[in-house]
Amino acid sequence: NGEAGLGAIFPAMINAVMALRTLGHADDSPEMQVARRAVERLIQHRGEETYLEPCHSPVWDSGLAAHALLEAGAPDDPKLIALLDWLAERQILDHVGDWAVRRPGLRPGGWAFQYDNPDFPDVDDTAVVAMAMHRADPERYAENIDRACEWLAGMQSRSGGWGAFDPENEHYYLNAIPFADHGALLDPPTVDVSARVLGCLAQVDAKRYADNIHRAVAYIRRAQEPDGSWFGRWGANYVYGTWSALVALRGAGEDMSQPWIRRAVDWLKARQRPDGGWGEGLETYEGWPGHARASTPSQTAWGLLGLLAAGEDEAQGEAAARAAAWLRAAPLDAEGARWQEAHFTGVGFPRVFYLH
Repeated sequence: NGEAGLGAIFPAMINAVMALRTLGHADDSPEMQVARRAVERLIQHRGEETYLEPCHSPVWDSGLAAHALLEAGAPDDPKLIALLDWLAERQILDHVGDWAVRRPGLRPGGWAFQYDNPDFPDVDDTAVVAMAMHRADPERYAENIDRACEWLAGMQSRSGGWGAFDPENEHYYLNAIPFADHGALLDPPTVDVSARVLGCLAQVDAKRYADNIHRAVAYIRRAQEPDGSWFGRWGANYVYGTWSALVALRGAGEDMSQPWIRRAVDWLKARQRPDGGWGEGLETYEGWPGHARASTPSQTAWGLLGLLAAGEDEAQGEAAARAAAWLRAAPLDAEGARWQEAHFTGVGFPRVFYLH
């Protein structure tokens, strides 16, 4: 992947440097220089602090920014159109990645998380970008949306869910290999990713993708935890999974008063902190359900979005009103930003690799 690095993410990139050195490549060899430059591109300087980013995230960040602008009522803002045009140029339409091992006849149409990672587009980014384009201007981006949804529908696993990068990647026995201490050799379907794709297909054309939608809803229902929540693979943790599921189920037209859905709403309310926010700790990945820490902006926003999806707005529900009040009361920092994250809430690999 050139100077974008192997997999465009730090663990693979740094292991590539170590592997090349083990194989006898000198530091000044072309292969080693390219691998080292890929790692060096992740170095960030901030004041007296220097650190390594795990990867660059322009597509994910831009997709979420587009949704934020749309929510703020700026569908005709030239900056939004420029942003979506930039994303359209980065759609992977001609390169067939590793996902084709399981789906050899499927046309590509996804987006990757990073600037350059054509072998590994992911369905989460693809769904977020396609939904933003559809909300902003479905005619202008009709071809982008159609190719994205074709790829997303084709990536659905037999279970009805979606993994981030691969379909049918569910050989769980591999995680029991002794050296697989992080337990993440696979890319099985997860509720958070599946929910995003469900929401996208339901938004774009619920009739055309009716079978995909039906199977996805059934998968999400089967994956619900006994307490009503859903596990979150890519965000911490059950607050993230539960918010994702509730928003998607509403988008798919599910009756949000069904008992199994209300159990999820009750779970969210029970986990709300006295100050009105949510602050689930990473310890929940270690088997400590319910472990909480200080409220965080991202988790509070997720919790509030879940309540709103269930029909509980500020006027109708005390929990939603308290969450909104917590977010509004957050102070501005020196740079004018309101919501600063003091804790890790993003997940690379549960129990091993978290993102801030």
